[in-house]
Amino acid sequence: MDTNNRSSMTDFILLGFSDWPQLEHIISGTVFIFYIVTLVGNTTIILVSNLDSQLHTPMYFFLSNLSFLDLCYATSIIPQMLVNLWGPTKSITYGGCVLQFFFALDFGATECLLLAVMAYDRYAAVCQPLYYTIIMHPQLCQKMVLTAWLGGLGSAFILCSLTLKLPRCGHREVDNFFCEMPALLKMACVYSKVIEIVVFALGVIFLLVPLSLILISYAIITQAVVRIKSTARWHKVLNTCGSHLTVVTLFYGTVIYMYMKPQNSTSQDEGKFLTLFYTIVTPTLNPLIYTLRNKDVKRAIKRILYVEKW
Repeated sequence: MDTNNRSSMTDFILLGFSDWPQLEHIISGTVFIFYIVTLVGNTTIILVSNLDSQLHTPMYFFLSNLSFLDLCYATSIIPQMLVNLWGPTKSITYGGCVLQFFFALDFGATECLLLAVMAYDRYAAVCQPLYYTIIMHPQLCQKMVLTAWLGGLGSAFILCSLTLKLPRCGHREVDNFFCEMPALLKMACVYSKVIEIVVFALGVIFLLVPLSLILISYAIITQAVVRIKSTARWHKVLNTCGSHLTVVTLFYGTVIYMYMKPQNSTSQDEGKFLTLFYTIVTPTLNPLIYTLRNKDVKRAIKRILYVEKW
Protein backbone atom coordinates (compact mmCIF):
# COMPACT_ATOMS: atom_id res chain seq x y z
CA MET A 1 0.00 0.00 0.00
CA ASP A 2 2.81 2.38 0.89
CA THR A 3 4.55 1.49 -2.35
CA ASN A 4 1.47 2.39 -4.35
CA ASN A 5 1.15 5.70 -2.52
CA ARG A 6 4.78 6.59 -3.20
CA SER A 7 4.36 5.57 -6.82
CA SER A 8 1.25 7.69 -7.24
CA MET A 9 3.05 10.72 -5.82
CA THR A 10 5.57 10.54 -8.67
CA ASP A 11 2.77 10.76 -11.24
CA PHE A 12 1.81 14.04 -12.88
CA ILE A 13 -1.76 15.24 -13.26
CA LEU A 14 -2.66 16.47 -16.73
CA LEU A 15 -5.38 19.05 -16.11
CA GLY A 16 -6.17 19.33 -19.79
CA PHE A 17 -9.58 20.91 -20.31
CA SER A 18 -10.92 20.18 -16.81
CA ASP A 19 -11.93 23.85 -16.50
CA TRP A 20 -14.50 23.16 -19.24
CA PRO A 21 -16.00 19.76 -18.28
CA GLN A 22 -18.93 20.39 -20.62
CA LEU A 23 -16.49 20.55 -23.55
CA GLU A 24 -14.42 17.46 -22.72
CA HIS A 25 -16.73 14.99 -24.51
CA ILE A 26 -16.89 17.22 -27.59
CA ILE A 27 -13.11 17.69 -27.58
CA SER A 28 -12.45 13.97 -27.09
CA GLY A 29 -14.77 13.01 -29.95
CA THR A 30 -13.24 15.62 -32.25
CA VAL A 31 -9.68 14.61 -31.34
CA PHE A 32 -10.50 10.92 -31.92
CA ILE A 33 -11.85 11.68 -35.42
CA PHE A 34 -8.82 13.84 -36.23
CA TYR A 35 -6.49 11.08 -35.01
CA ILE A 36 -8.12 8.47 -37.25
CA VAL A 37 -7.84 10.83 -40.22
CA THR A 38 -4.18 11.47 -39.29
CA LEU A 39 -3.43 7.74 -39.20
CA VAL A 40 -5.22 6.97 -42.45
CA GLY A 41 -4.03 10.03 -44.37
CA ASN A 42 -0.36 9.91 -43.43
CA THR A 43 -0.14 6.13 -43.76
CA THR A 44 -1.68 6.41 -47.23
CA ILE A 45 0.94 8.96 -48.33
CA ILE A 46 3.79 6.79 -47.00
CA LEU A 47 2.46 3.66 -48.74
CA VAL A 48 1.67 5.42 -52.03
CA SER A 49 5.07 7.17 -52.11
CA ASN A 50 6.83 3.83 -51.67
CA LEU A 51 4.60 1.60 -53.79
CA ASP A 52 4.25 3.81 -56.88
CA SER A 53 7.49 3.98 -58.84
CA GLN A 54 6.49 7.30 -60.44
CA LEU A 55 6.62 8.91 -57.00
CA HIS A 56 10.19 7.78 -56.25
CA THR A 57 11.40 11.36 -56.39
CA PRO A 58 13.00 13.65 -53.78
CA MET A 59 9.74 15.56 -53.25
CA TYR A 60 7.82 12.43 -52.25
CA PHE A 61 10.75 11.07 -50.28
CA PHE A 62 10.58 14.22 -48.13
CA LEU A 63 6.78 14.11 -48.06
CA SER A 64 6.75 10.50 -46.80
CA ASN A 65 9.21 11.53 -44.07
CA LEU A 66 6.92 14.43 -43.13
CA SER A 67 3.98 12.03 -42.94
CA PHE A 68 5.99 9.64 -40.75
CA LEU A 69 6.89 12.56 -38.48
CA ASP A 70 3.26 13.59 -38.19
CA LEU A 71 2.27 10.02 -37.33
CA CYS A 72 4.89 9.83 -34.59
CA TYR A 73 4.08 13.30 -33.27
CA ALA A 74 0.35 12.67 -33.02
CA THR A 75 0.82 9.20 -31.53
CA SER A 76 3.14 10.53 -28.82
CA ILE A 77 0.34 12.81 -27.59
CA ILE A 78 -3.19 11.78 -28.60
CA PRO A 79 -3.59 8.25 -27.12
CA GLN A 80 -2.68 9.45 -23.60
CA MET A 81 -4.90 12.49 -24.08
CA LEU A 82 -7.88 10.33 -25.03
CA VAL A 83 -7.29 7.99 -22.07
CA ASN A 84 -7.36 10.98 -19.72
CA LEU A 85 -10.44 12.51 -21.36
CA TRP A 86 -12.38 9.23 -21.28
CA GLY A 87 -11.14 7.83 -17.96
CA PRO A 88 -11.78 8.83 -14.34
CA THR A 89 -8.15 9.87 -13.72
CA LYS A 90 -5.99 12.36 -15.58
CA SER A 91 -2.59 11.13 -14.45
CA ILE A 92 0.55 10.23 -16.34
CA THR A 93 3.62 8.56 -14.90
CA TYR A 94 6.80 10.57 -14.51
CA GLY A 95 8.54 8.35 -17.09
CA GLY A 96 5.60 8.69 -19.48
CA CYS A 97 5.67 12.47 -19.09
CA VAL A 98 9.41 12.61 -19.78
CA LEU A 99 9.05 10.48 -22.91
CA GLN A 100 6.08 12.50 -24.15
CA PHE A 101 7.95 15.75 -23.52
CA PHE A 102 11.13 14.53 -25.22
CA PHE A 103 9.48 13.08 -28.32
CA ALA A 104 7.18 16.07 -28.80
CA LEU A 105 10.25 18.35 -28.80
CA ASP A 106 12.18 15.98 -31.05
CA PHE A 107 9.47 15.56 -33.68
CA GLY A 108 8.52 19.25 -33.61
CA ALA A 109 12.10 20.47 -34.13
CA THR A 110 12.70 17.85 -36.84
CA GLU A 111 9.60 19.01 -38.71
CA CYS A 112 10.86 22.61 -38.65
CA LEU A 113 14.07 21.55 -40.39
CA LEU A 114 12.33 19.14 -42.76
CA LEU A 115 9.97 21.84 -44.01
CA ALA A 116 13.03 23.98 -44.85
CA VAL A 117 14.58 21.04 -46.71
CA MET A 118 11.35 20.64 -48.70
CA ALA A 119 11.47 24.33 -49.63
CA TYR A 120 15.01 23.88 -50.97
CA ASP A 121 13.78 20.90 -53.00
CA ARG A 122 11.04 23.04 -54.55
CA TYR A 123 13.61 25.77 -55.31
CA ALA A 124 15.85 23.27 -57.10
CA ALA A 125 12.91 21.80 -59.04
CA VAL A 126 11.57 25.16 -60.23
CA CYS A 127 14.72 27.26 -60.62
CA GLN A 128 17.21 24.57 -61.68
CA PRO A 129 15.04 22.05 -63.59
CA LEU A 130 17.84 20.87 -65.92
CA TYR A 131 20.17 20.11 -63.00
CA TYR A 132 17.48 18.97 -60.55
CA THR A 133 18.36 15.26 -60.58
CA ILE A 134 22.04 16.11 -60.20
CA ILE A 135 21.48 18.55 -57.34
CA MET A 136 18.91 16.46 -55.45
CA HIS A 137 20.63 13.09 -55.77
CA PRO A 138 19.50 10.33 -53.35
CA GLN A 139 22.59 10.54 -51.13
CA LEU A 140 22.07 14.27 -50.55
CA CYS A 141 18.37 13.76 -49.81
CA GLN A 142 19.17 11.07 -47.26
CA LYS A 143 21.83 13.25 -45.61
CA MET A 144 19.45 16.21 -45.39
CA VAL A 145 16.74 14.11 -43.77
CA LEU A 146 19.26 12.55 -41.38
CA THR A 147 20.52 16.02 -40.43
CA ALA A 148 16.95 17.12 -39.69
CA TRP A 149 16.38 14.09 -37.46
CA LEU A 150 19.67 14.50 -35.60
CA GLY A 151 19.09 18.24 -35.17
CA GLY A 152 15.68 17.60 -33.63
CA LEU A 153 17.15 14.93 -31.37
CA GLY A 154 19.90 17.25 -30.13
CA SER A 155 17.55 20.15 -29.38
CA ALA A 156 15.13 17.85 -27.55
CA PHE A 157 17.93 16.46 -25.40
CA ILE A 158 19.14 19.95 -24.43
CA LEU A 159 15.71 21.36 -23.58
CA CYS A 160 14.52 18.19 -21.84
CA SER A 161 17.63 18.03 -19.66
CA LEU A 162 17.42 21.68 -18.61
CA THR A 163 13.68 21.68 -17.95
CA LEU A 164 13.59 18.49 -15.87
CA LYS A 165 16.38 19.77 -13.61
CA LEU A 166 14.22 22.65 -12.39
CA PRO A 167 12.84 22.20 -8.83
CA ARG A 168 9.06 21.70 -8.78
CA CYS A 169 8.57 21.99 -5.00
CA GLY A 170 6.10 19.10 -5.06
CA HIS A 171 3.96 20.51 -7.88
CA ARG A 172 2.37 17.69 -9.85
CA GLU A 173 -0.33 19.44 -11.90
CA VAL A 174 0.53 20.07 -15.55
CA ASP A 175 -1.89 22.71 -16.81
CA ASN A 176 -2.17 21.26 -20.31
CA PHE A 177 -3.35 18.07 -22.03
CA PHE A 178 0.19 16.74 -22.49
CA CYS A 179 3.65 17.32 -21.07
CA GLU A 180 4.69 20.37 -23.07
CA MET A 181 7.58 22.64 -22.18
CA PRO A 182 5.66 25.90 -21.40
CA ALA A 183 3.38 24.02 -19.00
CA LEU A 184 6.31 22.21 -17.33
CA LEU A 185 8.21 25.49 -16.94
CA LYS A 186 5.23 27.01 -15.14
CA MET A 187 5.32 24.09 -12.67
CA ALA A 188 8.80 25.10 -11.54
CA CYS A 189 9.05 27.10 -8.33
CA VAL A 190 12.00 29.12 -9.66
CA TYR A 191 12.37 31.34 -12.69
CA SER A 192 15.19 30.30 -15.00
CA LYS A 193 16.63 33.02 -17.20
CA VAL A 194 19.07 30.46 -18.62
CA ILE A 195 16.27 28.27 -19.98
CA GLU A 196 14.49 31.28 -21.47
CA ILE A 197 17.71 32.27 -23.27
CA VAL A 198 18.30 28.69 -24.47
CA VAL A 199 14.69 28.40 -25.67
CA PHE A 200 15.01 31.69 -27.54
CA ALA A 201 18.37 30.68 -29.08
CA LEU A 202 17.06 27.30 -30.21
CA GLY A 203 13.90 29.01 -31.42
CA VAL A 204 16.03 31.19 -33.68
CA ILE A 205 17.95 28.14 -34.96
CA PHE A 206 14.97 25.83 -35.46
CA LEU A 207 12.20 28.31 -36.23
CA LEU A 208 13.38 31.68 -37.51
CA VAL A 209 16.37 30.49 -39.56
CA PRO A 210 14.47 27.70 -41.38
CA LEU A 211 11.50 30.03 -41.91
CA SER A 212 13.83 32.70 -43.34
CA LEU A 213 15.35 30.14 -45.73
CA ILE A 214 11.84 29.05 -46.76
CA LEU A 215 10.80 32.64 -47.47
CA ILE A 216 14.00 33.29 -49.46
CA SER A 217 13.43 30.10 -51.47
CA TYR A 218 9.89 31.12 -52.30
CA ALA A 219 10.91 34.66 -53.17
CA ILE A 220 13.29 33.21 -55.78
CA ILE A 221 10.63 30.70 -56.90
CA THR A 222 8.11 33.53 -57.34
CA GLN A 223 10.52 35.36 -59.66
CA ALA A 224 11.00 32.16 -61.66
CA VAL A 225 7.26 31.44 -61.85
CA VAL A 226 6.56 34.89 -63.29
CA ARG A 227 8.83 34.03 -66.24
CA ILE A 228 7.16 30.66 -66.94
CA LYS A 229 5.22 30.82 -70.22
CA SER A 230 3.73 27.32 -70.10
CA THR A 231 0.32 27.52 -68.39
CA ALA A 232 0.33 23.80 -67.50
CA ARG A 233 3.75 23.97 -65.86
CA TRP A 234 2.81 27.23 -64.12
CA HIS A 235 -0.23 25.56 -62.52
CA LYS A 236 1.81 22.50 -61.53
CA VAL A 237 4.39 24.68 -59.80
CA LEU A 238 1.68 26.60 -57.95
CA ASN A 239 -0.02 23.38 -56.82
CA THR A 240 3.10 21.74 -55.37
CA CYS A 241 4.50 24.93 -53.86
CA GLY A 242 1.08 26.06 -52.64
CA SER A 243 0.63 22.83 -50.67
CA HIS A 244 3.99 23.24 -48.97
CA LEU A 245 3.39 26.93 -48.23
CA THR A 246 0.02 26.13 -46.65
CA VAL A 247 1.62 23.54 -44.35
CA VAL A 248 4.44 25.95 -43.46
CA THR A 249 1.97 28.72 -42.58
CA LEU A 250 -0.16 26.46 -40.37
CA PHE A 251 2.78 24.90 -38.54
CA TYR A 252 5.20 27.79 -38.15
CA GLY A 253 2.55 30.38 -37.38
CA THR A 254 1.28 28.71 -34.21
CA VAL A 255 4.63 27.27 -33.05
CA ILE A 256 6.47 30.61 -33.34
CA TYR A 257 3.66 32.34 -31.46
CA MET A 258 3.95 29.78 -28.64
CA TYR A 259 7.71 29.38 -28.32
CA MET A 260 9.22 32.72 -29.32
CA LYS A 261 7.24 34.76 -26.79
CA PRO A 262 8.32 35.22 -23.14
CA GLN A 263 7.18 32.42 -20.84
CA ASN A 264 4.45 34.39 -19.05
CA SER A 265 3.06 36.46 -21.92
CA THR A 266 0.55 33.87 -23.21
CA SER A 267 -2.50 32.95 -21.10
CA GLN A 268 -2.74 29.25 -20.31
CA ASP A 269 -6.21 28.89 -21.85
CA GLU A 270 -5.03 30.51 -25.08
CA GLY A 271 -1.93 28.32 -25.05
CA LYS A 272 -3.99 25.11 -24.71
CA PHE A 273 -6.07 25.81 -27.79
CA LEU A 274 -3.05 26.93 -29.82
CA THR A 275 -1.26 23.74 -28.76
CA LEU A 276 -4.35 21.73 -29.69
CA PHE A 277 -4.17 23.24 -33.17
CA TYR A 278 -0.55 22.47 -34.05
CA THR A 279 -0.45 19.06 -32.32
CA ILE A 280 -3.82 17.70 -33.42
CA VAL A 281 -5.13 19.68 -36.38
CA THR A 282 -1.94 20.27 -38.37
CA PRO A 283 -0.88 16.57 -38.64
CA THR A 284 -4.40 15.86 -39.90
CA LEU A 285 -4.45 18.65 -42.47
CA ASN A 286 -1.00 17.93 -43.93
CA PRO A 287 -1.98 14.76 -45.87
CA LEU A 288 -5.31 16.32 -46.90
CA ILE A 289 -3.55 19.43 -48.23
CA TYR A 290 -1.06 17.39 -50.25
CA THR A 291 -3.56 14.87 -51.62
CA LEU A 292 -6.36 17.33 -52.42
CA ARG A 293 -4.01 19.75 -54.19
CA ASN A 294 -1.71 17.19 -55.78
CA LYS A 295 -2.82 15.39 -58.95
CA ASP A 296 0.24 13.08 -58.92
CA VAL A 297 -0.78 11.59 -55.58
CA LYS A 298 -4.40 11.20 -56.70
CA ARG A 299 -3.32 9.40 -59.87
CA ALA A 300 -0.92 7.18 -57.91
CA ILE A 301 -3.71 6.16 -55.51
CA LYS A 302 -5.97 5.32 -58.45
CA ARG A 303 -3.22 3.26 -60.12
CA ILE A 304 -2.55 1.27 -56.95
CA LEU A 305 -6.26 0.69 -56.30
CA TYR A 306 -6.74 -0.37 -59.96
CA VAL A 307 -3.86 -2.86 -59.80
CA GLU A 308 -5.11 -4.35 -56.51
CA LYS A 309 -8.64 -4.59 -57.91
CA TRP A 310 -7.48 -6.66 -60.87
